[in-house]
Amino acid sequence: MELEFIALGNLAVSKSNMRYARKAPDVSDILPTVRARGVLQPILVRPSGAPGEDGQHYEIVAGCRRFHAALIVAAEREEARIGAGEPDGPDGPESGAGMLPCAVLDETDDASAVEASLIENIARLDPDEVSRWACFTRLVKEGRSIAEIGATFGLPDLAVRRALALGNLLPRIRDMYRREEIDAVTIRHLTLASKSRQKAWLALVDDPDAYAPRGHQLKSWLLGGSSISTRHALFDVAASGLATVSDLFGEDAYFAESEAFWTLQNAAIAERRAALIDAGWSDAVIVPADEHFHSWEYEKTAKRKGGRVYLDVRGNGEVVVHEGYLSRKEAARLAKSGNAGPEGEGDKPVRAELTSLTQTYVDLHRHAAVRTELLGSPRLALRLMVAHVIAGSALWRVLPEPQAVKSDAVRQSLDESRAEAVFDARRREVLAALGLDGDDATVSSSGYGHGAPGRNVRSLLARLVPLPDAEVLDVLALVMGETLAAGTPEIEVLGPMLGLSMADWWEADDAFLDGLRDREVLLAMVAEVAGEQIAAANAKEKGKTLKAIIRAHLAGEGGRTKKEGWVPRWMAFPPSAYTPRGGVGTVAAHARAFAEPDGESPDGEPEEDEEGPASEADEADGSGTPDAEMPDGDSPESGVTDPEFDPGTGGGGERLAA
Repeated sequence: MELEFIALGNLAVSKSNMRYARKAPDVSDILPTVRARGVLQPILVRPSGAPGEDGQHYEIVAGCRRFHAALIVAAEREEARIGAGEPDGPDGPESGAGMLPCAVLDETDDASAVEASLIENIARLDPDEVSRWACFTRLVKEGRSIAEIGATFGLPDLAVRRALALGNLLPRIRDMYRREEIDAVTIRHLTLASKSRQKAWLALVDDPDAYAPRGHQLKSWLLGGSSISTRHALFDVAASGLATVSDLFGEDAYFAESEAFWTLQNAAIAERRAALIDAGWSDAVIVPADEHFHSWEYEKTAKRKGGRVYLDVRGNGEVVVHEGYLSRKEAARLAKSGNAGPEGEGDKPVRAELTSLTQTYVDLHRHAAVRTELLGSPRLALRLMVAHVIAGSALWRVLPEPQAVKSDAVRQSLDESRAEAVFDARRREVLAALGLDGDDATVSSSGYGHGAPGRNVRSLLARLVPLPDAEVLDVLALVMGETLAAGTPEIEVLGPMLGLSMADWWEADDAFLDGLRDREVLLAMVAEVAGEQIAAANAKEKGKTLKAIIRAHLAGEGGRTKKEGWVPRWMAFPPSAYTPRGGVGTVAAHARAFAEPDGESPDGEPEEDEEGPASEADEADGSGTPDAEMPDGDSPESGVTDPEFDPGTGGGGERLAA
């Protein structure tokens, strides 16, 4: 390798450089240094073709940003020289711009050139994965192995395979990933797909009326609704001949045909059952996928005492083996017959010290004494109640509000809201205070007190007892919030009690406005955010224009005064409707919450029956009117009636009613 000073005109970016054929890179961070002191660190080049009349030309392997910065400085100096009327003069190394210090590589070493480009760019600016794929692919073509590439760049082999896996994708999908239009989970699942399935997915992306699945939903779409991992197979996958698909990242593979999998899996389960019986178990029970094995319904029982094996088959193909169990009834019968005595007593019947009636007598009297003493220990009772709410028990079953919604846009809106962010931060603090996993989705459990270790009443009570009352009340408030049901009269009662203002926690977003379909409601909302005159002037406009007017006033765009703190009537406390038609869940819940004992609402009118489930169309658009009443687009009769607002250009001014 030789060090030379080479004229800018004799340099060009090499095709092996990872920045080749892309727009000029951002050099704002190094441009001041190049202006002041020139290029100090040599760029890496190699000869390009035979020498010409103006000398040998070179292609840049590494140092593309320094080269572009030097071009900018050279152009600035040339412009300054012309402006000053100075004569032409030779540029030399001392100029720092006309000539660049270069380290010259052997022109035949393509792999070294690619490595040099990627190493420099990884150290300087993290390249996107698509650029890494292009460079790693060139290295593979030059004869480099995955292990050699990983050793060169300090990357694990899996990271190299992940980058190379992008080669299975259509160029358009790779470009979408480069532009961050697709997330990493989606791109990983797309590597499972054939080219034809990728094209079908792109067609869904291009169709404005279709839904293109992403993330984990995409995997179900690609695999026809079921994704069974090969690691759950009880048979030899390679010998089975079943078709599998892999995500090409080297981590997961799935069966292409679930029916064929279950044929072989069921046969393997039957063989496993026979082997267990031959091994001396009294029986091996197969629990089908539509049933569940609940450990609390069984008692551990040794093989020699008649314990069974339960083969718990899961819907994802996994088979969990539970050895040595009997149902509680069978275990009780076994104990009564005297076959469950202490170790070493064999099958000799053992008579219990007290009858079942006496045992019940003892249990009830001890329970009566404990709960009466508990009346004098409210601090302990508070902690015991919180433990029950979190873990559940045989008599307690408290479920967290699932916040279920089919729309990804609504789910994203909720997840990104200020209220959810504050609540989730507090949840992490409570999980830490109780010594629970900080990644758990909820503090409260979802069943009857037989949860994972650490989530039972006894262990939680031990952690709650030393906490001061203020912290216990914080835990209680958090768990109460998790288990507070949405859309209920309780919400309507609590809002006014708390002095809650929805404007402090919510503001209109696209998920809310896109779900509006009723023109009468939209006009009323325009009147609220823009004024009655604007609403009257746009009375004949279609929904798309009305939504745009609302958005513009809420954002303060186009010279409009920004409407602060607007909350639609449905979301306020107390809520109200925009039309006499009704069908507003929050209004119905409020009426139930404040209804008189005789069934009448506070104003004396009989309370309406609770609304039944909405039709699929109403549930989709959130209104009681057909979509046909509010087609999107401009009104052909009236044109644009908001002169400040033009759906096509966004300009103009709103027309006020005369």
